[in-house]
Amino acid sequence: MLLQRIITASILVPLVVLAVFKLPTEYFSLIFALIMLLGAWEWVNLADISTAFKRVLFFLLLILPMLVIHFWTQILELASLTFDLPTIRDYSGVLEWLVVPPVLFWLVMMVLIRNAPTSILNIQLKPRNKLLLGVFILTAAWMFLSRLRSLYDPSMTLYFFILIWGADISAYFVGRKYGTTKLSPEISPGKTVAGMYGALAAAVVCAIVLGLIFEFNIVFIMDFVLLSTVTVLISIYGDLFFSVVKRQRGVKDTGSLLPGHGGILDRLDSLIASVSFFYAGLYLIYRTIT
Repeated sequence: MLLQRIITASILVPLVVLAVFKLPTEYFSLIFALIMLLGAWEWVNLADISTAFKRVLFFLLLILPMLVIHFWTQILELASLTFDLPTIRDYSGVLEWLVVPPVLFWLVMMVLIRNAPTSILNIQLKPRNKLLLGVFILTAAWMFLSRLRSLYDPSMTLYFFILIWGADISAYFVGRKYGTTKLSPEISPGKTVAGMYGALAAAVVCAIVLGLIFEFNIVFIMDFVLLSTVTVLISIYGDLFFSVVKRQRGVKDTGSLLPGHGGILDRLDSLIASVSFFYAGLYLIYRTIT
């Protein structure tokens, strides 16, 4: 299993790095949208939706917001010309406010999973509510990773990936070496408190290394240490959130597309949960210095 994970990662990581640095913003956004649609197919199975109509409706509900967000600028320009509305500058900050709902959602999930894991496991959502939840979390993840790539230096997007990867790797090995106390045995018996601390330590190291490479001042470095550690903490509970969904469905993995990793959502669960928070924190950090 570990060998399969290493082989798969050795193929995927260079592709991600090339996509971050070489692809135009539009193509990066498109590719990640396609990846999210593959994840959406897995989510449909987790929601136990078998009818073709509901599956088609789910994908329409997912694709339409993506199209609106992608063509947001053009839509505003057309609306301002057609209906004599305020110019696009008056709406420049609207999309930034859309980060609030996913940030609040994942913070609430983290608190609930931490304090009431059994209650979370016993929640039975109707299939249509699970579909709407999938639309919400997948669209938000796609939107704010796309905006992270388009509004900031590509190196910051790569840093986010490295942060999540580093935390995941550190949690795995530290947990195997020192893990005795389970983090959330009701939800995921394999995760340990030691593994969580290992992930948080990796976040601190990543932030300090980033600061040294870019020669940030000490205040800026501390900002990134705080942002990185909380981002990783949310990513851990995002992983647990998807574990809850899998346990409710009675499956071990969301799919089998990635050997050694399971499905798309198995690989992206931490990223999906944490990207909105990382984007929001980055926005606030840069806003304070401009």
